[in-house]
Amino acid sequence: MTLTLDGVSKSYGTHRVVQDLSYSLEPGTVVALVGHNGAGKTTQIKMMLGLTRPDAGRITVLGGDPTQRETRARLGYLPESVQFPPAFTGRETLAFHARLKGVAAEDALLDRVGLLAAADRPVRGYSKGMRQRLGLAQALLGAPRLLLLDEPTSGLDPALRRELYALVAEMAAQGATVLLSSHALTELDGHAERVIVLNRGRKIADGTLDELRRLAGLPSRLTARVGGETRHIALTEAEKAPTLRALLDAGAEAITLEDPTLDDIYAHFLRREAA
Repeated sequence: MTLTLDGVSKSYGTHRVVQDLSYSLEPGTVVALVGHNGAGKTTQIKMMLGLTRPDAGRITVLGGDPTQRETRARLGYLPESVQFPPAFTGRETLAFHARLKGVAAEDALLDRVGLLAAADRPVRGYSKGMRQRLGLAQALLGAPRLLLLDEPTSGLDPALRRELYALVAEMAAQGATVLLSSHALTELDGHAERVIVLNRGRKIADGTLDELRRLAGLPSRLTARVGGETRHIALTEAEKAPTLRALLDAGAEAITLEDPTLDDIYAHFLRREAA
């Protein structure tokens, strides 16, 4: 396993931020960590990075202790709010972080995130999206085996979001584990093969989107036009195929089928907890 949390808890004062949390991540997977503000996502990432220790339980990262330098050197991290010295150029910033990590800085990384042409410009002149891309370049230094991305698409336009997720898929194909923490839930559809849903520091759901859909039991929504009449039908998974066949036999047109989104699934599990 790339990462294992075993009964992990963390409190700040009387506030329990993470509660008895256990899960493991396998190599070559993209996993989404979703939850509202205060659900414990960032605290978990800080523990994975060795920046803070759990009060109870154990975290193992790449078979080692995340507080050890040799373990942390094999991690990549993109924080939610990227801050760099404004007077440094993009190339100087990447070189600085490479020295801290003990690896070589290569222009290929700047090229990979679309910043090679701006490499010698001071960071103070970078847009928010450019700073986010520079943050991604530093996260990729040293070909990390575990990549932790906290709100990675913040400040990126739709084209750059697609490029980021293409990079994420490429890293996973090369055997890295990618953990995405994000509020942009719908955006994660098709990009994360597993979703861990958090509420008040606890894991309340965990699985693939298809597994979570089955657990939630939420209906798909079908719209079709039959004989000039538009029909809206809620369907379970088992009802999809026979209903579609019946509609086609009846000469239905303009058929659309929408499965529950990650937003729908997330809201369902939160409502279940509240109840």
